[in-house]
Order: sequence, then structure tokens, then C-alpha cells
Amino acid sequence: MKRFARLFNELDQTTKTSRKTAALASYFREADDPDKLWTIALLSGRRPKRTVTANRLAEWGANLAGLPMWLFQESYDKVGDLAETIHLVLPDPTRASDRPLSGWIDEIRALSDVEDDAKRTAILEAWDRLGGVERFIYNKLITGGFRVGVSQKLMTRALAQATDIPETELAHRLMGNWAPGTTTFAGLVTHPDPEADLSRPYPFCLAHGIDNAPGYDPQEGPAILGDPSDWLAEWKWDGIRGQLILRDGKHYLWSRGEELMTDRFPEFARCIDFLPPGTVLDGEILAWDAEAGQPMRFAALQRRIGRKTVPKSLLKDAPAVLFAYDLLEDGGEDIRERPLRERRSRLEALLRNLPAAAPIRTSPMIPFAGWDELAEARRESRDRQAEGIMLKRLSSPFHVGRKRGDWWKWKLDPLSLDAVMVYAQAGHGRRANLYTDFTFAVWKGNELVPFTKAYSGLTDAEFRKITAWVRKNTLARFGPVRQVTPEQVFEIGFEGIQASPRHKSGVALRFPRMLRWRHDKTVQDADSHATLMRMLETYG
Repeated sequence: MKRFARLFNELDQTTKTSRKTAALASYFREADDPDKLWTIALLSGRRPKRTVTANRLAEWGANLAGLPMWLFQESYDKVGDLAETIHLVLPDPTRASDRPLSGWIDEIRALSDVEDDAKRTAILEAWDRLGGVERFIYNKLITGGFRVGVSQKLMTRALAQATDIPETELAHRLMGNWAPGTTTFAGLVTHPDPEADLSRPYPFCLAHGIDNAPGYDPQEGPAILGDPSDWLAEWKWDGIRGQLILRDGKHYLWSRGEELMTDRFPEFARCIDFLPPGTVLDGEILAWDAEAGQPMRFAALQRRIGRKTVPKSLLKDAPAVLFAYDLLEDGGEDIRERPLRERRSRLEALLRNLPAAAPIRTSPMIPFAGWDELAEARRESRDRQAEGIMLKRLSSPFHVGRKRGDWWKWKLDPLSLDAVMVYAQAGHGRRANLYTDFTFAVWKGNELVPFTKAYSGLTDAEFRKITAWVRKNTLARFGPVRQVTPEQVFEIGFEGIQASPRHKSGVALRFPRMLRWRHDKTVQDADSHATLMRMLETYG
């Protein structure tokens, strides 16, 4: 635990990628295998689940610190993070511990099956044996909220340096349905059994937004990419990116977020009858309207997300298909390093004669001779239930993660409207002292009706400025939330809108964010609820 705490400090105290990579590589060379395995798990999002409620943990922390709950709560509101608040108010430990990271995590996981009195005893004992950063890490682990500013890609790079295993190979080994309780460091990293997990997907190839490309001019569009004949264009569908894997007579469906979704989309079980084993397809899962011959809006698919079982009525109302973009494995052969033009040709040959009942389509390419012609096609995106256009270099391999230059997304401008900020809440971690999470409202008659929350889109300087304003213009306090004077107007951007009876406004937005702070507008200039309803009718 001490070694992991030192690593956490090193990672937390620098923003330089090279220093983070060096710190991680050094740790992976020195740490014991069980701790290395758990570190990989933590940095790839496989953290232990919460084993005690926040209220109980706050109560035990306040009692041990000798604080009344109101004062502890005030401290929590100021700090913005429960684990850090407890870490700051507790007395120093009276004992020491040499227990490794893996040992502490084993104890934390065991607490999920015991009564509150036993949990309290174990947690108080841990607090008395851990100090400084170690105690903070323990608190984060027990609340299920452990995070550190390291991407999985950076972690994989450091592990490659420590083990001399190629980064691309490691990225593939770390994919799939594994957990520290089901494998070992050797079984996962250094000596994996190739047959151990037939469900394992490949790392996804991701694209950069073309508006971030060097020299990009909105008036010229993708012209900076050169000869159009070097590129493939296809629709950027608004669904769930996934991989369909057919191996050894079984099928598996993975999301881009490494979530196994096989049971949620039983339609794809039929693919075993239509496609040979050793096939891996990369594509977009969409709800399909057979009568209209096009995808449904994302809201239809969203009804199926999060369900472990799907009722027959929903299978009928929102049947799923996979629009295949790419072929990653053909006849058991990994073909990711082959150029896209070859992979695409093999994909089309594989899917050419599938029966109509097969829940798979080849995602159509968009024919274009010049960039102006493609820009004209892009304007049809929303009519096709797409978010824009994808551009892929025909000579490109299927990269691991994002690699600038070969794949670009040319998205439509977001939908937007002007809204009034009515509530503010402090952020977490590094932003615990700043107000970063806001609730926005639009006019409905003479009333401001909240309709969405947003927490991204402003610069650090703007967050500091709005924080100072919130502190001077608070009307009421509801725990960590501040009701503020309805005065500040922001342009809110979003990708989609749908009806939602759970919200007072009657709508829910997809990916809302602040596009800009409208200093040039007064609160009376904000948009109306009627505008929201018209957008719902058009785009919902």
C-alpha cells in the first residue's frame, strides 16, 4: 500500500505524460504481482464496488473525529469529496501497517457480506493503521470512487516499457471480461493462454474531430486531407459502437466501453447461423425501422440500454441491427494491420449474400468525387439519424485507440439554445473548490423551468469567474447545491433531445454542455419551453 501511495502521489502531482509513464513503469518493475494486477484493474476502471453507504461512512468518520454532523457536513460541502473530508478530519493513526494494496482490497471486498457493526469495526481499525495518502486511497476504494488522472493507454504504454511486451499486444490482452479474482498477473500479461477467453474483443480504433486537425478551416471542410480518392466516407451513426465476436460456436457483443452486452441484444444469437467462426465485426448497434428502411432515433435504442433482460414487446418495437464498419478477424486471422481498403473488401464479400433475417448490414459508403459534394451529403445526416460523417484513410490499419491522421469524424454542429443558470454545485477532486456543475432553465410563461444540467465547456478562468459570482449571489442552500440569482445566460449545446416524463420540463438532452457564456444576453433573452417542444417535435 505504501508503494502504491507513492505512485498515486507521483501521478497526482504532475501533468506531464512522460513523468507519469516513467512512474508507472518503475512501479510495474518493482511491485508484487498481485498489486500490479490490481493496479492495472484500477486504472482500467475495474475498481471494487462500494461496500458501505456514504451516510454510514460520514457518520463513523464524524464520530471518530469528534465532530457534530452539521460541522462535518459543512466541511464535506466545502471540500466536495467524502473520502478526502474523512481523510482530513480524522486523528493521526496510532499503529502502522505493511499490508499490500491487494490485501487491503481483499478486506474491502469481504466487507460487502458483513453487518454494519462488523463493517464499522474493520473500517475504524483500518483508519487507525493508515495515514496520509494511504488513508485517502483506502477511503476512495471503500466508496467505490477511486480515480486517478491516467488513461488506460498511458498505463498500457508504461506496462509495455516495464515488460518489453509490445504496446499493441498488451492493449489486446487487457481487453475483455477479466477481473483480479479470475486471473493472475502472469495469466493476464506475461503468459496469457490464447484460448482462455474466446470472448476477448480487440481495442477499438477511435477518431479525432476534424475541427481539431492542424490548419482546419470550417469554410474549406476536410479539404486539408488532400486527394478525396484516398479516403472512405461513411455515416457516423448515432447508436452504440460495438464489436460482434463469433468464436468456437458462440457469440459475444461488446460495447466500446468494454461492457459485455450479449444478453441485452438476443437478436445477434442468430449470427452463428449466418457467419463463420473466427469472425469479428466492428460496427454500430442501431434500433432498426424495417418499414422506413433506416435507423430509429437513439431514444428508441436507449430504452434497451441498462436492461439485463429485454421483453418481447421491446424486441418488437426496437429491434437491433449491427451496421458493420470493419472486419477485424476473418477465419480466425487477425487482419487489423491490413489496409482498410482490403478489410472493407473482405467485409463486403463476407456480408454480401446474408439473408434478410440476419441482423447485420454493411454500413454504406458515401460516394463523393470532391469535398464540396461530401459537404452537401453531410447536410442530410440528421434526416438519416446520423451525427455526421466519418472519414477514414483507405490505406490505414485498424489502430489501437486514437492516432491522429488516419480517422476523422466530421460531426454536425450541435443543437443549441440559450438558458439561465439557476443552481450551482461544486466539483470534485481538483475542482472541489470551484462551482462547475450547473442547472439551467428556460422560460415557461413567467416561470423559469429547469431542463438540464451541464458541467463542461468552460475554461478554467471562466470556472473561477463564475465561482466568485455564485458565492456572491447565492439565494438558498440545499446541502452542496446553491440556488443563485437567475441572471447568467449560457448557450447550451446538445446532440439529441427526447421526451422524459421524469423531468419537470418533459424533456431530456443527450450530451449537454456549455458552448459559451452569453455576457451579451439578459435573462429575458433566454429561450422558452415552447422552443424546447418544437425541437423535440423536430429532432426527438
